[in-house]
Amino acid sequence: MLFADVLGQDHLKKHLTHSVDSGRIPHAQLFVGGEGTGTLPMAIAYAQYILCNNSGGDNTGGNEACNVKFEHYSHPDLHFVFPVATNARIKSHPVSSLFLEEWINLITEQPYCNLYDWYNKLGIDNKQGQIGVDEAQDIVKALSLKAYEGGHKVMIIWMAERMNISCANKLLKLIEEPPDRTIFLLIAEDEEQVISTIRSRCQLLHFPPLSQEVIKSALIRTYGLEEQVAMKIAHQANGNYNKATDLVYSDSEDFRFEEWFVFWIRSAFKAKGSKSAIHDLISWSEEVAKTGRETQKQFLNFCSDMFRQAMLLNYQVPSLVYAEPKVNGFNLEKFAPFVHENNIVDINQELQDAIYHIERNANSKIVLTDLSIKLTRLLHKKPN
Repeated sequence: MLFADVLGQDHLKKHLTHSVDSGRIPHAQLFVGGEGTGTLPMAIAYAQYILCNNSGGDNTGGNEACNVKFEHYSHPDLHFVFPVATNARIKSHPVSSLFLEEWINLITEQPYCNLYDWYNKLGIDNKQGQIGVDEAQDIVKALSLKAYEGGHKVMIIWMAERMNISCANKLLKLIEEPPDRTIFLLIAEDEEQVISTIRSRCQLLHFPPLSQEVIKSALIRTYGLEEQVAMKIAHQANGNYNKATDLVYSDSEDFRFEEWFVFWIRSAFKAKGSKSAIHDLISWSEEVAKTGRETQKQFLNFCSDMFRQAMLLNYQVPSLVYAEPKVNGFNLEKFAPFVHENNIVDINQELQDAIYHIERNANSKIVLTDLSIKLTRLLHKKPN
């Protein structure tokens, strides 16, 4: 992975290459950025720059054999850790090293992937992956060995917020005082969910959303899209290149989420004076509850975005609206007046509470039914 393969983020590339060129590489860094901003590709490109003794912004000119190994993610001093869970193949004590083949396939095809993509690849959508104490033991063991090529060792921990307390406690001392020439690159979407004792030991780098121009140019270059089409997709992607690629292939989970959202909203409106609509809400809750917990959480985050988009339309800020629902008969402009200052905070809080409970293995059907009933009340609130 070359820096040229990482979209945008030029100021961060400059900062990272300068840290290597000046011989001042922080031993523990935390890359924080939303989905599709390039945290993982940047970490891999940075690792290649370090391990292959490359130079310049194009990340070339160093050890050619080393660069070839990076093309296949097979460098022996590059280590990956990511959330895992048991699946049909691995029945117990799952650790990242057991899933390396699936991981390399995913990042080769989709370097801007998200957690939902990874769980789908593993077939564990109904489970919630984590980085546990078994993983910590593997990390300690891997980093206790000397570097194969006599240089640095780089440990990339993707979705570090999935690290549990037992794992974090075991790694604290190692991250604070790592073995000689060992570098930790932690990647997270939400730094507040990273355990504070780990976060305090890392140098933070924040990745902003990608600009529409950067995404548009990448789509034209990669997929040969017409400029107008590329610009429309870049606008809808809202700084997320992973979402942009999903929109190109029309396989984004957002299409299914839109159908769920529209049915949910319509049933919630009718429920105030219709018993049959209550049954619709319960049936809807049962349908969504049958999916995996990660899908449910993704959907509720999608709903939060849709409500936010509706409020922006209601308050006449169309330039910030990127959602373009494709469900027949649903018009975001007509829905917007029902989302206002008197209910948006409560709606968002209820959605976040539902995500919290689902993440902690509460009964999804009960959580979603309760949320639906509360939404019925909140949507009928009048603005001030």
